[in-house]
Amino acid sequence: MNILNPILNTDSYKLGHFLQYPAGTSAISGYITTRGASPKPEVVFFGLQMFLKEYLSRAITAADIDEAEEVATLHGQPFDRAGWEHIVTTHGGLLPLRIEALAEGSIVRRDTPMVQVVNTDPRVPWLTSYMETALLRAVWYPSSVASTVRRIRETLLPFLERSCDQPDLILPTRLSDFGARGTTSLEQSGIGGAAHLLQFRNTDTLPAVLYARKYYGAEMAGLSVPASEHTTMVAWGQPRETDAYSNMIDQFGHYPAYSVVSDSYDIQNAVAEVWGKQLQTKVRAAGGTLIVRPDSGDPIDTSVQVVAQLAYAFGTRLNGKGYKVLDDAVRVLQADGLSLQDMTMILGRLESMGFSAENIAFGIGASQLQKVSRDTYSFTMKCSARQDADGSWHDMSRRPTNMHDKLPRAGRQSVIVEDRDLVAVHRDELGGRQDQLVTVWENGKLLRDWTFEEIRARARG
Repeated sequence: MNILNPILNTDSYKLGHFLQYPAGTSAISGYITTRGASPKPEVVFFGLQMFLKEYLSRAITAADIDEAEEVATLHGQPFDRAGWEHIVTTHGGLLPLRIEALAEGSIVRRDTPMVQVVNTDPRVPWLTSYMETALLRAVWYPSSVASTVRRIRETLLPFLERSCDQPDLILPTRLSDFGARGTTSLEQSGIGGAAHLLQFRNTDTLPAVLYARKYYGAEMAGLSVPASEHTTMVAWGQPRETDAYSNMIDQFGHYPAYSVVSDSYDIQNAVAEVWGKQLQTKVRAAGGTLIVRPDSGDPIDTSVQVVAQLAYAFGTRLNGKGYKVLDDAVRVLQADGLSLQDMTMILGRLESMGFSAENIAFGIGASQLQKVSRDTYSFTMKCSARQDADGSWHDMSRRPTNMHDKLPRAGRQSVIVEDRDLVAVHRDELGGRQDQLVTVWENGKLLRDWTFEEIRARARG
């Protein structure tokens, strides 16, 4: 049993669609977009290249056909054995498809096509729609995570601009991805984690850096720091809490930064007495930055209290904008079930107390990688044009259910730059304007290989 049989990477009902097209149909064109409208660009297109390299590059074999036919028959569906055998015989098992796409990292308004696909062999016009399940899944998830994380970045930025001397330098370090254990699979953590790294550089989701490395050529897309967890701290017992913290300084104090979860027993005592008094001199002498992590209690009150306690113990300086910055020996990390609203409330309260936003960073887990769905940005794939045997293209679209529904875009699509914005137009109306939907894949060959840094630069635009 080949669980990754490409023929079976679809919805069951699509197995019978080869029998449903009008006679003489030679090609079907479809595109991936999002429903709705946006007052400004908000959707980050990302992730297609991972799918192309990992899945679409796999050739279908005779064994795949045999297995797929058996499964389809037992499952109660027809099967186009002749069509799949034609693909193996004529195309070496590689799917005869042309895929056009925007440059990954592009930021678009809703209802803008991001991907367009068409079959290149008239014998298999059903192939375009057959690929909807796999293609849409390959795009909606990483793009939704990338778009959601961009919104977090855009929300945090004003706090840094008001209170930090170098907000652009500090911003990429303000959010760490701790979501690997909250995902449903290793693959999801790699794909979603890579999307996080388009906006922020800190991550403990190791598959994320592996995916960025394998599929986008990034030598190292994300950074981490040595860090404790409750297990390694409570193993010492409460009477030896100071020894546990002291060991962290001994082992990691020479690193640029190291993180110590400090709420195993009493966060206020840990900050005021252990870090602030007993180990203060040792922390300063070690050279690295101690990141104190409160991991329980009210995330807003506790975070603000810890910053204030560290300011009292270690001192502060005023930056160029007149805000207090903790001594370089200490910073704070809050990552206990935070929402974006929590982050803004913490930063707002600190700002009102005269503290710079650079004193604290945040971590986020499952809510970033897991709490998104296809409906978050209403991703969809629409088949919008049919080609006859004589080469003529015909627009196609369903009729809206009521007069207030927006008509889906019919016909083959193009995307142009208009007033620095990406705008969809019918391909017949493209004229001499440059189409931003470029061919990235054709008949088994990758034609555009975007690097992670290229994508990251676009996604931060």
